[in-house]
Amino acid sequence: MKMITAVIKPFKLEEVREALADCGVTGLTVTEVKGFGRQKGHTELYRGAEYVVDFLPKVKIEVVVKSEDLDRCVDAIVNVARTGKIGDGKIFITQVERVVRIRTGDLDESAI
Repeated sequence: MKMITAVIKPFKLEEVREALADCGVTGLTVTEVKGFGRQKGHTELYRGAEYVVDFLPKVKIEVVVKSEDLDRCVDAIVNVARTGKIGDGKIFITQVERVVRIRTGDLDESAI
């Protein structure tokens, strides 16, 4: 099993959720986060004063999938989250050793 952690632009969340649902994903976790990469934030004007916004709003999506579903899910995220502009985000993939469904005690793939 693999965990996909995708950090994307907030307005792309619904499209990514729908694309993952089409891949058979039945659950995911979403967190509102702030961060920056090469984009390095931007400047804004507020009441005549210019200030730097270092951290930009992003959405972090975490989903655990079977290893054989990994490439299909990653491709789905990339295809719908890409705008072609700086700040589209990143995807991180990590190995998941064990999953336990708390309610039933199901383990591993039957728990996702």
